[in-house]
Amino acid sequence: MDQNLISLLLALVALLVSFYCFYLINDFRKRQAAKAPADNFNTRPLQLQAYERLVMLSERIAIPNLISRVNTSGISAREMQLLLLESIKQEYEYNTSQQIYVSPVAWEAVRNLKEQNMLIINQVAATLPPEAGSADLNKRLLEFIMTQSKGALHSIVLEALNFEAKKVMR
Repeated sequence: MDQNLISLLLALVALLVSFYCFYLINDFRKRQAAKAPADNFNTRPLQLQAYERLVMLSERIAIPNLISRVNTSGISAREMQLLLLESIKQEYEYNTSQQIYVSPVAWEAVRNLKEQNMLIINQVAATLPPEAGSADLNKRLLEFIMTQSKGALHSIVLEALNFEAKKVMR
């Protein structure tokens, strides 16, 4: 009987030690899970900064703002066209890393704005005679922009970015 009692006591001790280990492991996991949000890297500030940079990009590649920033007198319309296009490309390329922090919809809207503005510049430039100057191109571009409806892509993109940033702030 002593042997059975010892075996029973050992089994009971082993069972208690197992339960205690299980309790310690569970408690440790719960404490780790509770600490996890504080330890995790918070991307919200990066997301908001990315939306802010994309708003700046959208403003910088808006045709009127682009013309006022890149305007160079005494060059041909073709040279001005190339300056405008290069400026858009540089601004866009400088901000491409922001796409990892924003929604695919927001990034697509910015990309579409870039493509639309480049298309407008190329189409308006194609209507000018070869001897046209930069002032002629700039004037035609501004006239074209003024005739666009209130729902111009630039405004729509800014509204979308604003909406998306507000969702992140909630």
